[in-house]
Amino acid sequence: MTFDPSHLVVRLARDTADLMAAQHLRYRVFIEELGGTGPLVDHANKLECDELDPYFDHLLLVDTRLNPDDGAHVVGAYRLLPDDRLERTKGFYCDREFDLHALKSSGRRLLELGRSCVATEYRGGPAMLLMWHALAAYVARSGHEILFGAASFHGTDPHALAQPLGLLHHRHLAPPELRVRAKVYQRMDMVAPDQLDRKAALAQLPSLIKAYLRIGGVVGDGAFIDHDFRTTDICVILDTKVMARAARSLTPKGSMLP
Repeated sequence: MTFDPSHLVVRLARDTADLMAAQHLRYRVFIEELGGTGPLVDHANKLECDELDPYFDHLLLVDTRLNPDDGAHVVGAYRLLPDDRLERTKGFYCDREFDLHALKSSGRRLLELGRSCVATEYRGGPAMLLMWHALAAYVARSGHEILFGAASFHGTDPHALAQPLGLLHHRHLAPPELRVRAKVYQRMDMVAPDQLDRKAALAQLPSLIKAYLRIGGVVGDGAFIDHDFRTTDICVILDTKVMARAARSLTPKGSMLP
């Protein structure tokens, strides 16, 4: 599909219809494309959802040319959970996979990121960059200092991912004061530093993780195997000051958050 970036707008979900459109996109990507599942996935209506969705802010990439009546207008999604909603959610989504004590005791304001996805036909263009600029605007307004969330490799065999996991552990491990740890611990340092094949490791890194690293992202200690989503998850941690400096150097066309 050929599209004009001027038709792409990034905004927060406004109503239930917007949320369901995001859940439908997530179903297409995480369930149909990647083969995942989950206890609350609505297969009948093709919605990837969970009990935390109502508490998140949902950042949407919208193609204004597409029909909102059938949910086709949402072509990218990111969900964001500010730390001031934890009393209602009883924790972050990542609490299921990682011990977040280091982050929670840091004294810094936290924002959890998750369920990042873009429709297949919009990948490779400005879609993700537009969403990141909108995310930077959101953070500038909210005052959150640390962004974090699970980022995934497709597949549940960590040995097949030894090179990229080793690269992350040896080169991009979070400092001790921010270093979360996987609850069901899968070691990432299966390859010694002198056995790293950087080219091979980078070839296996998902594009989202590469992008996080480019703007200063670091990772927690250990991976978590998510058998429902058929992924190997790491926790990525990003200081928003680093992200803001990187975002200012980028100049995509398109609308930001109002």
